[in-house]
Amino acid sequence: MNVAVIGLGKMGGGIAQRLCNAGHTVYGFDTHAVTTHNTRIIIKKTLKEAVESVSVVWLMVPVGSTVDTVLNEIMPHLAPHTIIVDGGNSNYLDSQKRAQKAIDYELYYLDCGTSGGVKGIEHGFCLMIGGNQKAYEKIQSLCEAIAAPNGYGYIGSSGAGHYVKMIHNGIEYGLLQAYAEGFHLIKEGSFKDSHLDLATITGIWQHGSVIRSWLLDMAHDIFKHDQQLDTVSGEVAEGGTGAWTAEEAKKSAIPAPIIQASVQERARSRETGGNYATKVIALLRNAFGGHAVNKKGQQ
Repeated sequence: MNVAVIGLGKMGGGIAQRLCNAGHTVYGFDTHAVTTHNTRIIIKKTLKEAVESVSVVWLMVPVGSTVDTVLNEIMPHLAPHTIIVDGGNSNYLDSQKRAQKAIDYELYYLDCGTSGGVKGIEHGFCLMIGGNQKAYEKIQSLCEAIAAPNGYGYIGSSGAGHYVKMIHNGIEYGLLQAYAEGFHLIKEGSFKDSHLDLATITGIWQHGSVIRSWLLDMAHDIFKHDQQLDTVSGEVAEGGTGAWTAEEAKKSAIPAPIIQASVQERARSRETGGNYATKVIALLRNAFGGHAVNKKGQQ
């Protein structure tokens, strides 16, 4: 299948590579310079060139106005019934509007919540897809190439994929906060003078513990190299999906105190510089998503 992947960053590049590895023809475009070592991605200089001969366009661009800018540029050049997949963290309400706009051009628009971070290129991604079901069925071979085994599926009507990914990220906020607070207590709580070893503790927890997870594996790797974290800023950025989840909970009158508190703690970290727990969160976000970590004192 001929596919255009727009946005070849940390995750878009991985998606394009996995499609190539599965034998699909991939045309790539990014506004930044692209290096294509050991890849068969065909880099194009313009959006128009990237999409003019494809049946699927896979967007991996920053959320918000950038998505609309790209759509406004490519939609007039797409053949009828071309399928557009938005694999970013767009707001589900925006995705519903864009799906309606696509209909005006006789196009299909699928919203695809994507998880897997920088490790997705190696292990496969997790794809949560909403929109027209027949369009989804047409891209299943692409989903199979991109995703981890059993790691993709049709969620529901337009917006459902990004809605579920939004909640996924809200859960992620809470999990990160719980792990980080626990590590903070071990480091600076009642046994702080005993200098309990976090690498040893997380290593034990990786085997048989009910809280073992991929996040725990990454925490173990962090603590093997550094447990003081003196050079790391405790400021934690956010992409917005956690706040959207908290807003959705409030709108739906569904209690979500853990997610709400984790969103508030990230905001507080940017005001105060954070603490040991938020340093752990920042490092874990870097480990799974490649998100930048500020050094202490860095603006």
